[in-house]
Amino acid sequence: MRAPVQADFSGDAAAIGTGFAGVRATRMTRTRWIGLILFLAFPLLVVWIEMCTDIDLHLADAAFDPQLRIFPWRDAWIADTFSHVVLKRILITLAIAFVLTALWDLVAPRRWSWLQRYRIRVVALSAVMVPLIISLLKQSSDSHCPWNLTRYGGSEPYVRLMQMLPAGSEPGHCMPAGHASSALWLISITVFFLPARPTASMCTFITMMGFGFSLGWLQQLRGAHFLTHTLWSLWIATFVVGVIAIVLDRRRSPI
Repeated sequence: MRAPVQADFSGDAAAIGTGFAGVRATRMTRTRWIGLILFLAFPLLVVWIEMCTDIDLHLADAAFDPQLRIFPWRDAWIADTFSHVVLKRILITLAIAFVLTALWDLVAPRRWSWLQRYRIRVVALSAVMVPLIISLLKQSSDSHCPWNLTRYGGSEPYVRLMQMLPAGSEPGHCMPAGHASSALWLISITVFFLPARPTASMCTFITMMGFGFSLGWLQQLRGAHFLTHTLWSLWIATFVVGVIAIVLDRRRSPI
């Protein structure tokens, strides 16, 4: 009696596996291109909002009480004390912890893999560079905070992006939003999920961007910033973290 013939599906399984891998690679490439396009388009959108619309003013108007001539949220506990003092100190402490960890490993190298060391250094550098660069850009900005404008009880004129200040006016040093940067460096923790978990990394990125935006939004309610000030901080933080991640990635360079 002849033994039953067993079909060999190993070749088909390998082909299917290769096909799924190819589909994943294609989706990953498409996602990266979409991300790049959105990243490049974002500053154009912000410029358009600032130069061609009154969205900034409309939102500030909504937060301003024209009868009392104040921003009611200016001294609100959650927007002033909690967000601008307590939460900021917590975030600074967390940033210092990452920086000290990276320095500790630099002075006395730990038994970490290259990937572990890369992740810590990306986050530590981001914790320093994101707030620093945004702060430096603020110092060169002419834009005034809403509460300083004549429209909202101050003494300074409203000037759009790329417009010259009137004679006699001093630069406002209010753009981009500085307080949001105290949280925006946290988008760098997305590297802890890469390269194995890109979906978790993207979810973390969106969450941290939302966290940073929420801090910026609270400052907008106080009259400390316009919407576009916060949007510029989001884009700048993404750019800075991206540059740091690429520069430190040894897989892209033999150095």
